[in-house]
Amino acid sequence: MSKSVFYHAGCPVCVSAEQDVIDLIGQENVQIIHLGEDKSKIEEAEKAGVTSVPALVTPKGNVLHLNFGASIEDLKN
Repeated sequence: MSKSVFYHAGCPVCVSAEQDVIDLIGQENVQIIHLGEDKSKIEEAEKAGVTSVPALVTPKGNVLHLNFGASIEDLKN
């Protein structure tokens, strides 16, 4: 089984959602990517269909946008 990927920007909404995702599916089943710290992953997130963070991309490629912390466009600046 491949991992889900959780993209976030480090805001309080994102950090809270990150902990909930880890609690729900387990740390070993999710890769955490902080787009505020690693802007090189923004293009990867966009290609996966992420338009805002926090967002979880499932192993099947479904994008689950959780709450709203920031748009991908805001992270590019």
